Amino acid sequence: MIEGQASGTKTPKLRYGMVGGGQGAFIGDVHRKAIAMDGKAEIVCGSFSQSYDNTLATGDTLGLTRERLYRTFEDMIRTEAKRTDRPDFISIVTPNSTHYAAAKLALEHGFAVVCEKPLATSSRDAEDLARLVRSKGLLFCVTYAYSGYPMVKHIRDIVARGELGEIRFFNGEYPQEWLATKLEDTGQKQAAWRTDPALAGASNCVGDIGSHIEFMAGHMTGLRIESLCARLDRFGAGRPLDDNATIMVNYKGGARGVYWSSQIALGHDNALRLRIYGTKGAVEWFQETPNTARVSFLDRPTGTISRGRDPMSPRAQSMSRLPSGHPEGYFEGFANIYSTFITALGKKLRGEALTADDLDFPCIDEAVQGVKYIEKCVESSAKGSIWVNLY
Repeated sequence: MIEGQASGTKTPKLRYGMVGGGQGAFIGDVHRKAIAMDGKAEIVCGSFSQSYDNTLATGDTLGLTRERLYRTFEDMIRTEAKRTDRPDFISIVTPNSTHYAAAKLALEHGFAVVCEKPLATSSRDAEDLARLVRSKGLLFCVTYAYSGYPMVKHIRDIVARGELGEIRFFNGEYPQEWLATKLEDTGQKQAAWRTDPALAGASNCVGDIGSHIEFMAGHMTGLRIESLCARLDRFGAGRPLDDNATIMVNYKGGARGVYWSSQIALGHDNALRLRIYGTKGAVEWFQETPNTARVSFLDRPTGTISRGRDPMSPRAQSMSRLPSGHPEGYFEGFANIYSTFITALGKKLRGEALTADDLDFPCIDEAVQGVKYIEKCVESSAKGSIWVNLY
């Protein structure tokens, strides 16, 4: 197949503001590039850094006027809420500790929100945001980016159609090596805040990358965790938060799972690998080769399915952008999440009904569950790796 996703839109562009993502940050620029990919929204304001000079410099590179660059996110949200050309949504790409405050203020002023994960550093704050979302009737997206990959959607649809039979076991691993040394002691910004409890919350490794496994397991299979047993390790001498984690899970309905996430695993870059085993078949997906998946069935040879070459489910095909053989990955995954969210928001603002596909982005309730999962992993490990119920 050589067809790709059509780009662009005939509807008016939405407007957005950004909290965080200044010069020297990583994820903010990813968000901006992903939003720009489909041309459905444009940035109009920002509070990009605690340093106002950084905010001004970032805004200058983005072509923003000085009057719409703010010293604090509080100033930005309160001021922009009064404008006739106010943003349609706010994108929050700060360290974990400010997600709650920025999202809450944005919701209180009537803004739809896109927020980096994890949603908050406590389930109390996460549930507070969920209540506010429901009471205000606003859209809220949390960017679990890997759910935007076409092959992930196809695997989800394979599972939902029952092609793998009853799911028995889910295995997820996410090894990285970037914190194998005390990188935070060198002044590296990303390492410094992610290993700081005041900024990251109660967990580093599980909160940062292990939370992706938890979300993807539920997203791809529909399984929900009933109980878990976690061991969180700190191999970096004096490091206050985990850098390696092993977690056993029991799902409602009887399925089982094992999750491993690590930031001290030498030889691995960003090696998220997910395996689903059912009574009729199994599937394996690897993030570093995201356009293919390995599939096995009892009654046929093991093989590989390829995005672009092989038939995909309608939802997966709608998110495929390039002809076969041209790699799609991280930016496109983010762009698919944003494209879905922005389309849904535009329809909502125009008073149009929303379909299930319109709302096929990570939502507030899934994000709340992710925060509870992180808390329960920390609790289990602190109590000697005992089994704890998620609810």
